[in-house]
Amino acid sequence: MIRRRRTRIVATLGPASQAPERVLELARTGVDTFRLNFSHGAHADHAAALAGIRAAEHEIGRPLAALADLQGPKFRLGRFAERSVTLTKGQVLRLDLDPTPGDGRRVALPHPEMLKVLSPGVQVLLDDGKVRLVVVEAGPGFVDAEVVFGDRLSDHKGVAAPGVTIPTSALTDKDLIDLDFALRLGVDWIALSFVQRAADMAELRRLTGGRAGLLAKIEKPSALRELDAICDASDALMVARGDLGVELAPPEVPVAQKTIVRAARRRGIPVIIATQMLDSMTTNPAPTRAEASDVANGVYEGADALMLSGETAAGSYPIETVQMMDAIIMQVEADPNWPRVMRAEHDTGEEDIDTLIAAATRAAEARSTACLVAYTNSGVTVRRLARERPGHPIIALAPNLTAARRLAFVWGLESRVCAQPPDIAAMTDTAARMAADLGFARAGERVLMIAGPPGGSPGAADTLRITHAPSS
Repeated sequence: MIRRRRTRIVATLGPASQAPERVLELARTGVDTFRLNFSHGAHADHAAALAGIRAAEHEIGRPLAALADLQGPKFRLGRFAERSVTLTKGQVLRLDLDPTPGDGRRVALPHPEMLKVLSPGVQVLLDDGKVRLVVVEAGPGFVDAEVVFGDRLSDHKGVAAPGVTIPTSALTDKDLIDLDFALRLGVDWIALSFVQRAADMAELRRLTGGRAGLLAKIEKPSALRELDAICDASDALMVARGDLGVELAPPEVPVAQKTIVRAARRRGIPVIIATQMLDSMTTNPAPTRAEASDVANGVYEGADALMLSGETAAGSYPIETVQMMDAIIMQVEADPNWPRVMRAEHDTGEEDIDTLIAAATRAAEARSTACLVAYTNSGVTVRRLARERPGHPIIALAPNLTAARRLAFVWGLESRVCAQPPDIAAMTDTAARMAADLGFARAGERVLMIAGPPGGSPGAADTLRITHAPSS
């Protein structure tokens, strides 16, 4: 199966979609990468889901990636004696370390590391921002906070402090167990939630030892302040708009999204836009017009992939949702203005230009060119090529299935497994034949081949050849 669209689709598996026949149908409909959400489900569920992904990959004949999304640290309140309370504007609520069930005057916040950094004037959000407090007094093991916006509040609701960096690892004990399991299972990507600093990704890299690609989920304002360093420490980014939207004001989220996408594109690493893209299709067979525009805007921004969460994990219309996202992407990419608008989003400076890649991109503009073919071991070369968003398809020839799968959500790449030929002449012939076999080039059409010396180091591409598709 060949994807004619450039923007990729990531779908979350869950009760509505993790059966093997559903996974296959989703792959045929247009999913390129499947997300395993370790915030939900048992290890056995994720193992069964991955088996379904691998079976679907074999059936459709193109690499599919599996992304394990770790839960990350979640700060939650303790319990209330009456299971819930109603908080009203102006009252003061104490958050402390006392495990005794709370009431309208106090409740446990069993996270001393968070209490230590809450100071007067800091805003505290409860239950995804439905209840908003501001700290008026802080002491050893407690803070007193005044209710700014009140509502009914029940046990174990989430707690967030926008703009505050909490001195804790992004990997909890649960995450470490899940990470070990996911790596033994053989997933292709690990996503780390609630990244605050580049050191979080460095810790994850040390633990994974190169066994999976590393994706940083940007969902905290503190991560935005260290965005460049996090990009340098990661293999991919995700604009995780759910929790990001809790800690930022709604008008700030679209600007943050563009900032993250541009930062990733400058670095030449893939970026996924996630959360509520077609949320109404969780329960309805069609999206709102605003949701359709949201998906389209992600394509115009040049994001590598767009992600579906609850829509496919627990929704009533998982297949229809993927079909709709695929249709919107195809419609945008058929817009004559799309290439110009998308290139305008790419603000690479002169110092970032790769001479060989720039030459290949310019050469590909010729009308006689059918496609580009790039050999890659680590993915560096083809990601640099994809960063330039050329107007022609890109075939990425990887030496093994692991490398090919890791390219599944990179913009415009059609990855395939191909052992690297022994010399440049054989590489050129193989590239032309692959372009013809996959249907990207007709007999005699021009094919651009990019490669490094056989056995060269990652990203060491130094050869650009022009060849032509064979007649048979």
